[in-house]
Amino acid sequence: MFNAVFDHYTIKVQSLDRSIEFYKNILGLEEIENRTKKPYIRWLSMGPGSELHIVEGDPKTIKTDVGVHMSVRLRDFDRFMEHLEKNGITPHTSGGEPNEITIRTDGIRQVYFTDPDGYWIEVNEAEILNDPPSNN
Repeated sequence: MFNAVFDHYTIKVQSLDRSIEFYKNILGLEEIENRTKKPYIRWLSMGPGSELHIVEGDPKTIKTDVGVHMSVRLRDFDRFMEHLEKNGITPHTSGGEPNEITIRTDGIRQVYFTDPDGYWIEVNEAEILNDPPSNN
């Protein structure tokens, strides 16, 4: 009816620099132009047409748990799990159990973890299993 598509997700964080560093280093997101030009906001690309807006402020009033999260998918889940371990990030299941992963009923593996301000992130391998066959 409206042809709505995902545009961006905004989070409020205590330290803008710390959060930008986390999302760039842990998820490999690329910083893009902040078209608002406000110094307390920075933007990261989450793929074509999708962005993560990070706003420095007071996140203390924001309450979240593993059931409220953003999710990204990637190709090399095993390598990503090694990356989390090297960076001292504890993986969790969709139920919040530490040091475990979730395997969905369709066979997709997923892991959850928090950013420096406690926002939950899911990473899964859905793209791997749902990609069309390669011509190579």
